[in-house]
Amino acid sequence: MSIQDFLYGMYERRLEHGLAKDRIPGHIGVMVDGNRRWAKQFNAPSSRGHQAGADKILEFLHWCQELGVKVVTLYMLSTDNMSRSSEELDELMAIIADTLDRLDEDENISVHAMGAPELLPDYLAERLNRLTHKTPVQEAVHVNVAVGYGGRREIVDAVRALMKDAAGRGETLETLSSSLTVEDISSFLYTAGQPDPDLVIRTSGEQRLSGFLMWQSAYSEFYFCEALWPAFRKVDFLRALRDYAGRQRRFGT
Repeated sequence: MSIQDFLYGMYERRLEHGLAKDRIPGHIGVMVDGNRRWAKQFNAPSSRGHQAGADKILEFLHWCQELGVKVVTLYMLSTDNMSRSSEELDELMAIIADTLDRLDEDENISVHAMGAPELLPDYLAERLNRLTHKTPVQEAVHVNVAVGYGGRREIVDAVRALMKDAAGRGETLETLSSSLTVEDISSFLYTAGQPDPDLVIRTSGEQRLSGFLMWQSAYSEFYFCEALWPAFRKVDFLRALRDYAGRQRRFGT
């Protein structure tokens, strides 16, 4: 072990020891950004970055289980990303599928798919559907996997489903519009029945949501980290949690 690793280990333990258990966010959203830029640093293909990012996801979920985070939403593939080259998309889809298989091996994790399955290859959509219907032996963390996901599309899908449900009950559009509430729309989102994220983390230094959980993150706290996702360390995560714990949350202004 190098001196640097030893010092990081000491710092990591000090950070973790200083976290109050009652200030750990219950739901964390993560924008796993920077895989391609990480690979570019090593003159490596994008697929190497995506694989390193997938490995980091498994490591990150282990940290969450250790610290008591109950819900994690991972932004893995947006609808905008679907415009990438077919070669890169094929490699990325295969890596995501392998990641889902690895999640399937953890009996303490439950998985919920978020997004448009019709945009995905059949084999990937089937894996997501199977995992969504699997019951964990003992759920330690619930993982929302956002694949083929777009925040605006989610809201449109929710409103569309809401209107279909109302029509199925014989409710007129006029009646629906006069009684519509925030809770009505929330009940048709991809995360229906789940708590909104307390904390949203984005890696790679970018400071924008890019459509991630647009509705649900209205009162979330945000943490932007310079580290590219494959290089995101437990120390970086603990710093994010320390920063969150020190904030006074305001639900309104």
